[in-house]
Amino acid sequence: MRLIAAIWQGIRKALEWFFIILIRFYQGAISPLFPPSCRYTPTCSQYGVEAIKKHGPFKGGWYTIKRIASCHPWGGSGYDPVP
Repeated sequence: MRLIAAIWQGIRKALEWFFIILIRFYQGAISPLFPPSCRYTPTCSQYGVEAIKKHGPFKGGWYTIKRIASCHPWGGSGYDPVP
């Protein structure tokens, strides 16, 4: 049972690392090509990194998807920290 838990923990850490690398790539290579237009503080990409670090790749990823989906002209704005 401990072996399965250790394997699962390794998979979670690998996914966490992978998603954070993807977000950092976006922040460094893609985001600078467009004018700043984020409605929230912190930005959606920074929110994603914080959510994944705090809650893991699955729950943090879900929070990130929900945040990005709410980023539209009729959505919210302002300070919105990771729960």
